[in-house]
Amino acid sequence: MQDSTLNMRLEFVKGVGPNRGETLKKELGLVTVGDLLTYYPFRYIDRTKFYKINTLTPETQYVQIIGRIISKNILGEKRTKRLVVAFKDDTGLIELVWFQSINWVSDQLVVGNAYIAFGKPTIFNGSFSFSHPEIEPYQSAKQSRGNLTLQPVYGSTEKLKKFNLDSKGLQRLTVSVLDQALAQVEENLPQLILEKYSLPDRRSALLNIHFPKDETVLNSATRRIKFEELFFIQLQLLNAKKLRQQKFKGALFAKVGEKVNKFYTEYLPFDLTNAQKRVIKEIRNDTQTGAQMNRLIQGDVGSGKTVVALMSMLLAIDNGCQACMMAPTEILARQHYASICELIGNELITVSILTGSTKKKDRILLHQQLEEGAIDILIGTHALIEPKVIFKNLGLVVIDEQHRFGVEQRAKLWRKNFIPPHILVMTATPIPRTLAMTLYGDLDVSMIDELPAGRKPIETLHLYESQRLRMFGLIKQEIAKGRQVYVVYPLIKESETLDLKFLEAGVELLGFEFKRPDYQISIVHGQMPNADKQFEMQEFVEGKRNIMVATTVIEVGVNVPNASVMVIENAERFGLSQLHQLRGRVGRGAEHSFCILMSGDKLSKEARLRLDTMVKTNNGFEISEIDLQLRGPGDITGTQQSGVLNLKLADLTKDQNILIEARKTVLELFENDPTLEKPENILLKTFLQQKSQGISMDKIS
Repeated sequence: MQDSTLNMRLEFVKGVGPNRGETLKKELGLVTVGDLLTYYPFRYIDRTKFYKINTLTPETQYVQIIGRIISKNILGEKRTKRLVVAFKDDTGLIELVWFQSINWVSDQLVVGNAYIAFGKPTIFNGSFSFSHPEIEPYQSAKQSRGNLTLQPVYGSTEKLKKFNLDSKGLQRLTVSVLDQALAQVEENLPQLILEKYSLPDRRSALLNIHFPKDETVLNSATRRIKFEELFFIQLQLLNAKKLRQQKFKGALFAKVGEKVNKFYTEYLPFDLTNAQKRVIKEIRNDTQTGAQMNRLIQGDVGSGKTVVALMSMLLAIDNGCQACMMAPTEILARQHYASICELIGNELITVSILTGSTKKKDRILLHQQLEEGAIDILIGTHALIEPKVIFKNLGLVVIDEQHRFGVEQRAKLWRKNFIPPHILVMTATPIPRTLAMTLYGDLDVSMIDELPAGRKPIETLHLYESQRLRMFGLIKQEIAKGRQVYVVYPLIKESETLDLKFLEAGVELLGFEFKRPDYQISIVHGQMPNADKQFEMQEFVEGKRNIMVATTVIEVGVNVPNASVMVIENAERFGLSQLHQLRGRVGRGAEHSFCILMSGDKLSKEARLRLDTMVKTNNGFEISEIDLQLRGPGDITGTQQSGVLNLKLADLTKDQNILIEARKTVLELFENDPTLEKPENILLKTFLQQKSQGISMDKIS
C-alpha cells in the first residue's frame, strides 16, 4: 500500500490523541484509519422522516422531531438530579430529560435555537417525554453526513463513552477522515466479478456502508462487502487445497482386493445404506488420483461412519499400507476398537490399540510389531502421535471428532510416512453447510445423511419438575423389559451460582426410588480415576447395571444397543449440539427408545426453542442450522479467537447465498486461470502472495 492516511495511527488523527487512540485500540482493536474504515455500523436509524409532537402515541417507536428549546432547568439533588428541557414545535410541547452527564449536555444546548431530537416517546405524568434523546443542531441549508439520512449506529463501550466516543463520536471521527481515506482505497476485486454480480466499486461500498443515502445504496454496499469477505476466505481455502494437491502425492490405492471383498461378502452383518455406498465410492475415487486425499465425513449419530472408515482402512491394507484411527478420548478409542474387532474378527487383519494407559511391556511389543508391519490397523488416542510410534508404511489416517484435536497434533500423524497418508476426518457433530464450506472449505465433504434400516426414531419428551414421577414410571417400565437407562447431570457437585440438580444428589434420589437388589446403579464422571471409570462403564456395557448416572463424559464413545432411555437433567443448561449428542447414546438397537429432557418451570426464550427443537426433530443437520442461528459460528466451533472466521459484516446464518456465489466464483476462477496469471487476476495473485508472507487481509488495501 502506497498510502499514508489508511496506515496512519488513529492517535495522530486531529482530535484523537494518545489516550483516545490507546482506548480505541484496547476496546475495539482499532489502530489505524484503515481499521476505522472497516469498523462498520451494526444498525441504522431512519432520519429521513420527521414527526409532529401531536402525532405521538404510546405505541410510537423511535422518532425524530424538529423544534426549538423553550427552557432548560437542572432539577432535584444528588440521585434525583436531572436536566429537563422544554422542546416545542408548531403542534405541541415535549420534555427532554437527562439523568447523566447533565452539566455537559446543558452546556451544549442553547435556549431559542432549533434542534433535531431523536428518541422513544414515553408518558410521564400524563405528558410525552424523551429520556436521554440524541440531539443535534438543525441545519436546514447544509445537511451534514448522518443528518436527515440513514444514520449509522456504531458499537461502543463505557470506557469509550467517557472519551465522548459513543456512536455519535465514532460517526464524527469517521466523517473527519473519510474523504481523504477513501481517495486512497484501491479496488481488490476484478472488474469482471463486479460486473457479473452488479457489485459497486470498493470506494462507493465503503462510503455507503457508513453513510447511505437510502436503503437501496445501503443494501448494495452491504452485499458488496459481504461478498468480498466471503470471497477472500474461499480464495485462500481453495488455493490451499489446490497447492496441497499439487505438492503432496498420496499412495495410489489401485485395487479393491481380498480384504475389502471378503469383509463385504462374508463379515458385514447388514446391508450398507445408499449414503454409505456413495461415500465409500467417493473415497475410492480420491485414493486413485495419486494426490493426497483430504475428506471430511459428516454423519449423524448412528449413521454408520465407523463401517465406512473400516472399509477405507481395508482398502489401504489391500494396497500394501497400514492404517490408523485417532480418537479424542480413551473411552471413544476403546469403543472403536471393540466395534471394529466385533465386525472383523481375529482372522482377516491384525488390529491393535494404543492409549495412555497401555502398559509399558505391551507398548514396547506393539511398537516393534508396528514398525515390522505386523499390525494392519492401530487405533488409539493422542498416544499415536508420540515419536516412538513408527509405522512401516502408513497409508491412511482416520481422525474422529477432529475438532477436538489441534492442527499440530494432526500434522504429526501426517509426517509418519514418506508419502503423506490419505486423511479421512469424521464427525458426528453435524456441521451447518455454511460452516462446512468455510471451516473445512479446503477439504472435500461427504455426508452420510441416511440411517441404517431398522433404526426407529427416538421419541423425545420435555418434562418439567412436576412431572418427575412420570419420568420414574417410564424408566421402571423400560427396565422391566430388560432395557437400560442413562441419567445425565451437568455438574458433579453443587454450584453456589447455578440452581442445578447435581450428580451426587441425583444418585441419592435415584437410590431412594430405585432400590437394590431390583436395580443396580453405575456412576461415571470426569473426575474419577480412569480405571474406576472403565470398570463402571464396563459393568453397564455388560448389562450388570441397569442405570448409569453420569456427567457429559458419556457424550461420545458409549455404544450400548440395549440402552433405551436417556434422561437429561436440567436440559435447559445444555447446548443443542450437546443435547443431540447425548440423545444419540440411545436408539442404537431396533427397540423403541426415549430421550427425556427434564427442566425447571422457568425457561428463557432461547432455552425453550432448544428444547422444542429437540422434541420436533431427530435430524442433526436441521438441529445444527438452528444451533448456528442461536450461538453463532464462533461459539459452535471454537474459532472466535482463531481468526478462521474473521467476518466483520457477513453472517453465516443469513448469507448462505452470497457464500455459495463467492465459492462458485473462486472455483470458476481457478478453472479458467489456475495460476492467476491473467492481467485481470493479478490483484488476487498479489493478495495470496501477501497472505503467504503473513500480511493481514483485514486491512484496507
